[in-house]
Amino acid sequence: MLAALTGTGLSAAAGLNAYIPFLVVALVARFTDLIVLPAGYEWMTSGWAIGVGSLLLLAEVVLDKIPAVDTVNDAIQTFIRPSVGGLIFSATSAASEIDRSTWMADHPWVGVVLGVVVAGLVHTGKMAARPVVNGATVGLGAPVVSTVEDGASIGLSVVAILAPVFVVVALGLLAWLLVWMWLRVREWRRSRRPPTYAGP
Repeated sequence: MLAALTGTGLSAAAGLNAYIPFLVVALVARFTDLIVLPAGYEWMTSGWAIGVGSLLLLAEVVLDKIPAVDTVNDAIQTFIRPSVGGLIFSATSAASEIDRSTWMADHPWVGVVLGVVVAGLVHTGKMAARPVVNGATVGLGAPVVSTVEDGASIGLSVVAILAPVFVVVALGLLAWLLVWMWLRVREWRRSRRPPTYAGP
Protein backbone atom coordinates (compact mmCIF):
# COMPACT_ATOMS: atom_id res chain seq x y z
CA MET A 1 0.00 0.00 0.00
CA LEU A 2 2.76 2.45 0.92
CA ALA A 3 4.58 1.63 -2.32
CA ALA A 4 1.45 2.54 -4.29
CA LEU A 5 1.09 5.80 -2.36
CA THR A 6 4.72 6.68 -3.02
CA GLY A 7 4.32 6.00 -6.74
CA THR A 8 1.04 7.90 -6.90
CA GLY A 9 2.48 10.96 -5.18
CA LEU A 10 5.53 11.02 -7.44
CA SER A 11 3.39 10.55 -10.55
CA ALA A 12 1.13 13.43 -9.54
CA ALA A 13 4.23 15.55 -9.04
CA ALA A 14 5.37 14.58 -12.55
CA GLY A 15 2.05 15.85 -13.91
CA LEU A 16 3.05 19.31 -12.67
CA ASN A 17 6.74 19.13 -13.58
CA ALA A 18 8.22 15.93 -14.99
CA TYR A 19 11.81 16.60 -14.02
CA ILE A 20 11.43 17.50 -10.34
CA PRO A 21 10.28 14.05 -9.10
CA PHE A 22 12.68 12.37 -11.53
CA LEU A 23 15.64 14.22 -10.02
CA VAL A 24 14.37 13.77 -6.46
CA VAL A 25 14.15 10.00 -6.95
CA ALA A 26 17.50 9.86 -8.76
CA LEU A 27 19.36 11.89 -6.13
CA VAL A 28 17.75 10.14 -3.16
CA ALA A 29 18.52 6.73 -4.68
CA ARG A 30 22.11 7.74 -5.47
CA PHE A 31 23.05 9.31 -2.14
CA THR A 32 20.81 7.55 0.42
CA ASP A 33 19.27 4.18 1.18
CA LEU A 34 15.69 5.47 1.30
CA ILE A 35 15.11 4.25 -2.25
CA VAL A 36 16.82 1.27 -3.82
CA LEU A 37 15.89 1.21 -7.49
CA PRO A 38 15.04 -2.19 -8.96
CA ALA A 39 17.09 -3.85 -11.69
CA GLY A 40 16.78 -2.01 -14.97
CA TYR A 41 16.31 1.41 -13.39
CA GLU A 42 19.81 1.99 -12.01
CA TRP A 43 20.55 4.27 -14.96
CA MET A 44 18.42 6.94 -13.29
CA THR A 45 21.18 7.51 -10.72
CA SER A 46 23.93 7.90 -13.32
CA GLY A 47 25.72 11.20 -13.72
CA TRP A 48 24.51 11.67 -17.29
CA ALA A 49 20.85 11.03 -16.37
CA ILE A 50 21.00 13.51 -13.48
CA GLY A 51 22.83 16.03 -15.68
CA VAL A 52 20.32 15.80 -18.54
CA GLY A 53 17.45 15.92 -16.07
CA SER A 54 18.90 19.05 -14.48
CA LEU A 55 19.23 20.80 -17.85
CA LEU A 56 15.68 19.87 -18.81
CA LEU A 57 14.42 21.09 -15.44
CA LEU A 58 16.17 24.42 -15.94
CA ALA A 59 14.57 24.81 -19.39
CA GLU A 60 11.16 23.82 -18.01
CA VAL A 61 11.39 26.29 -15.13
CA VAL A 62 12.20 29.15 -17.50
CA LEU A 63 9.80 28.31 -20.35
CA ASP A 64 6.86 27.58 -18.07
CA LYS A 65 6.96 31.13 -16.72
CA ILE A 66 6.67 32.90 -20.07
CA PRO A 67 3.08 33.61 -21.21
CA ALA A 68 2.10 31.87 -24.48
CA VAL A 69 5.38 29.93 -24.45
CA ASP A 70 4.08 28.03 -21.43
CA THR A 71 1.08 26.85 -23.46
CA VAL A 72 3.33 25.50 -26.21
CA ASN A 73 5.53 23.88 -23.58
CA ASP A 74 2.47 22.22 -21.99
CA ALA A 75 1.49 20.81 -25.39
CA ILE A 76 4.95 19.27 -25.79
CA GLN A 77 4.90 17.99 -22.21
CA THR A 78 1.66 16.10 -22.97
CA PHE A 79 3.87 13.21 -24.08
CA ILE A 80 6.63 13.65 -21.52
CA ARG A 81 4.89 14.12 -18.16
CA PRO A 82 2.68 10.99 -18.29
CA SER A 83 5.65 8.94 -19.54
CA VAL A 84 7.85 10.12 -16.68
CA GLY A 85 4.97 9.49 -14.28
CA GLY A 86 4.77 5.88 -15.45
CA LEU A 87 8.55 5.49 -15.25
CA ILE A 88 8.77 6.84 -11.72
CA PHE A 89 5.81 4.84 -10.42
CA SER A 90 7.32 1.65 -11.80
CA ALA A 91 10.84 2.49 -10.64
CA THR A 92 9.80 3.26 -7.08
CA SER A 93 8.11 -0.09 -6.74
CA ALA A 94 11.28 -0.81 -4.78
CA ALA A 95 9.74 1.38 -2.10
CA SER A 96 7.67 -1.71 -1.30
CA GLU A 97 10.51 -2.47 1.11
CA ILE A 98 8.80 0.06 3.39
CA ASP A 99 5.76 -2.12 3.88
CA ARG A 100 7.41 -5.47 3.10
CA SER A 101 5.14 -6.04 0.11
CA THR A 102 6.47 -7.30 -3.22
CA TRP A 103 3.21 -7.16 -5.18
CA MET A 104 4.07 -3.94 -7.00
CA ALA A 105 7.56 -5.20 -7.77
CA ASP A 106 6.10 -8.42 -9.19
CA HIS A 107 3.62 -6.50 -11.37
CA PRO A 108 5.61 -3.52 -12.73
CA TRP A 109 3.15 -2.91 -15.59
CA VAL A 110 0.51 -1.87 -13.05
CA GLY A 111 2.81 0.87 -11.82
CA VAL A 112 3.46 2.09 -15.36
CA VAL A 113 -0.26 2.31 -16.17
CA LEU A 114 -1.18 3.99 -12.89
CA GLY A 115 1.69 6.43 -13.20
CA VAL A 116 0.71 7.41 -16.74
CA VAL A 117 -2.94 7.89 -15.72
CA VAL A 118 -2.21 9.93 -12.58
CA ALA A 119 0.39 12.16 -14.25
CA GLY A 120 -1.86 12.54 -17.30
CA LEU A 121 -4.83 13.69 -15.23
CA VAL A 122 -2.79 16.25 -13.32
CA HIS A 123 -1.13 17.48 -16.51
CA THR A 124 -4.53 17.84 -18.23
CA GLY A 125 -5.83 20.00 -15.39
CA LYS A 126 -2.70 22.15 -15.48
CA MET A 127 -2.83 22.53 -19.26
CA ALA A 128 -6.50 23.52 -19.25
CA ALA A 129 -6.09 26.15 -16.55
CA ARG A 130 -2.93 27.90 -17.73
CA PRO A 131 -4.40 29.73 -20.79
CA VAL A 132 -7.23 31.01 -18.61
CA VAL A 133 -4.77 32.31 -16.01
CA ASN A 134 -2.78 34.03 -18.75
CA GLY A 135 -5.89 35.56 -20.28
CA ALA A 136 -7.36 36.74 -17.00
CA THR A 137 -4.11 38.29 -15.76
CA VAL A 138 -2.71 39.50 -19.10
CA GLY A 139 0.17 37.05 -18.66
CA LEU A 140 1.20 38.35 -15.24
CA GLY A 141 -0.10 35.23 -13.49
CA ALA A 142 2.05 32.78 -15.47
CA PRO A 143 5.25 33.04 -13.39
CA VAL A 144 3.30 33.04 -10.12
CA VAL A 145 1.24 29.96 -10.97
CA SER A 146 4.28 28.20 -12.42
CA THR A 147 6.25 28.82 -9.21
CA VAL A 148 3.37 27.45 -7.13
CA GLU A 149 3.22 24.36 -9.36
CA ASP A 150 6.97 23.79 -9.01
CA GLY A 151 6.69 24.13 -5.24
CA ALA A 152 3.78 21.68 -5.18
CA SER A 153 5.78 19.22 -7.28
CA ILE A 154 8.72 19.42 -4.86
CA GLY A 155 6.43 19.06 -1.85
CA LEU A 156 4.58 16.09 -3.30
CA SER A 157 7.85 14.37 -4.20
CA VAL A 158 9.29 14.79 -0.70
CA VAL A 159 6.07 13.71 1.02
CA ALA A 160 5.74 10.68 -1.27
CA ILE A 161 9.19 9.44 -0.28
CA LEU A 162 9.41 10.42 3.40
CA ALA A 163 5.76 10.19 4.51
CA PRO A 164 3.70 8.34 1.88
CA VAL A 165 0.70 8.07 4.22
CA PHE A 166 0.19 11.82 3.82
CA VAL A 167 0.06 11.49 0.04
CA VAL A 168 -3.69 10.95 0.37
CA VAL A 169 -4.06 14.36 2.02
CA ALA A 170 -1.76 16.01 -0.53
CA LEU A 171 -3.66 14.46 -3.45
CA GLY A 172 -6.95 15.56 -1.92
CA LEU A 173 -5.72 19.15 -1.79
CA LEU A 174 -4.40 18.88 -5.35
CA ALA A 175 -7.72 17.45 -6.58
CA TRP A 176 -9.59 20.28 -4.87
CA LEU A 177 -7.29 22.82 -6.51
CA LEU A 178 -7.77 21.27 -9.97
CA VAL A 179 -11.57 21.19 -9.56
CA TRP A 180 -11.56 24.80 -8.36
CA MET A 181 -9.45 25.86 -11.34
CA TRP A 182 -11.72 23.94 -13.71
CA LEU A 183 -14.79 25.71 -12.32
CA ARG A 184 -13.00 29.03 -12.74
CA VAL A 185 -12.17 28.06 -16.33
CA ARG A 186 -15.83 27.39 -17.10
CA GLU A 187 -16.91 30.62 -15.42
CA TRP A 188 -14.30 32.61 -17.36
CA ARG A 189 -15.34 31.06 -20.68
CA ARG A 190 -18.99 31.83 -20.02
CA SER A 191 -18.15 35.45 -19.19
CA ARG A 192 -16.40 35.83 -22.56
CA ARG A 193 -19.37 34.62 -24.59
CA PRO A 194 -21.34 37.43 -26.22
CA PRO A 195 -24.90 37.73 -24.85
CA THR A 196 -27.49 36.05 -27.01
CA TYR A 197 -30.18 38.23 -28.53
CA ALA A 198 -33.54 37.20 -27.16
CA GLY A 199 -35.59 39.30 -29.57
CA PRO A 200 -38.57 41.59 -28.82
